[in-house]
Amino acid sequence: MITVFNRKELCITYSMEEQARVRDILSAHNIDYTLSTFGNLWRSEVRGYPGMKHIAQTEYLFYVKKSDYDEAVALLDCKI
Repeated sequence: MITVFNRKELCITYSMEEQARVRDILSAHNIDYTLSTFGNLWRSEVRGYPGMKHIAQTEYLFYVKKSDYDEAVALLDCKI
């Protein structure tokens, strides 16, 4: 189980494709992770301009156990 006390930040990405690739690599090697997201993918009308769309950017933040950190970094360096 990953907790605030035994985790370490692995990486941050703003790309949905990149976060999917990181998830796939970690899962394929049985490395537990926690994924936090900030922001959203909603499209909303820009105030005063009904035809214009605004896309908010989403941040994907990966955490792994401190004991798995070195292995995860090595895997991501090789695969990404």
